[in-house]
Amino acid sequence: MLRCDLHVHTDASRDGESTVEDILRRAEAAGLDAIAITDHDTLEGVARARSTGSRVLVIPGIEISTRHGHLIVLGITKSIPPGLDVLETIALARDQGAVTILPHPYHMWRHGAARRARKAPQAVDAIEVFNSRYLVGSANRKAARVARKFRKPCVGGSDAHNARFVGFGYTLVAAEPTVPSILAAIREGRTAAGGKMTPIRTYSRQSIRSAWKRVRRRIRR
Repeated sequence: MLRCDLHVHTDASRDGESTVEDILRRAEAAGLDAIAITDHDTLEGVARARSTGSRVLVIPGIEISTRHGHLIVLGITKSIPPGLDVLETIALARDQGAVTILPHPYHMWRHGAARRARKAPQAVDAIEVFNSRYLVGSANRKAARVARKFRKPCVGGSDAHNARFVGFGYTLVAAEPTVPSILAAIREGRTAAGGKMTPIRTYSRQSIRSAWKRVRRRIRR
């Protein structure tokens, strides 16, 4: 079984705080076999990771801001534009042979796509049932119930925006240590999700900082 964190942000994300190098050093220290770099609407972090020489396998990914909320795409080869319908985005990802995951699907303030697009949980390849950046676990539990209902593979991720928290959420994957093998295992449901919560103080600080950044961007417009 491989231990993988399938939801990690670098400073290529507008709200990321740590470099690719720091993220990978932390992943090694946490004993991870692989991480998915899933920056918001950019593959820049993935491109940087290719030259690090880390022993941790990097799965190319992106967290796309669809019209209905966020969607993680793993194994992506070229960017998909943000702002499209979530079902259209899923179809475009499938055209690339990528794996689609609904992250934090029922979170009220973090663009949970399942709250606005009821068909999204049925359309994706997998559902994130453990996300470490929650104050309480009710949204994770609801995601797990929906995954069981639609018989979708369950995955977990830290959603780390700082290297310190890489590995707080993880997915155990029954696969060989290659990207194609991991993606196939996710599709086939050879996964188990787990982890621990990001400390409340840190989560709150990051949320306030992100909200303030959004306010400043709107003011500048």
